[in-house]
Amino acid sequence: MFRMWIKLIKDNHLIKDMVVCDETQDSRTHKIMNAVEKACYDFDLQKPIWLKSNVNEFKVHSKCRFSQDNFIEEISFDYMEIQVIEET
Repeated sequence: MFRMWIKLIKDNHLIKDMVVCDETQDSRTHKIMNAVEKACYDFDLQKPIWLKSNVNEFKVHSKCRFSQDNFIEEISFDYMEIQVIEET
């Protein structure tokens, strides 16, 4: 079981969140990308651009934030945070 928590934060308040579960046999990378894609679809957002800093942060902490720098379109929140909450 793989679960990822995706949150939208504005002014230090949680405005939207969801947990994406994945029980497929895909690689960890595919599970992460699929979870982000599903959340972006449900939140009606474009997919964020993964910068090198995001990749490095995610490798170390299994968590990272996407701010306006990661989106081409204007966003209505301060950042989107993704965090792996379960991996088995």
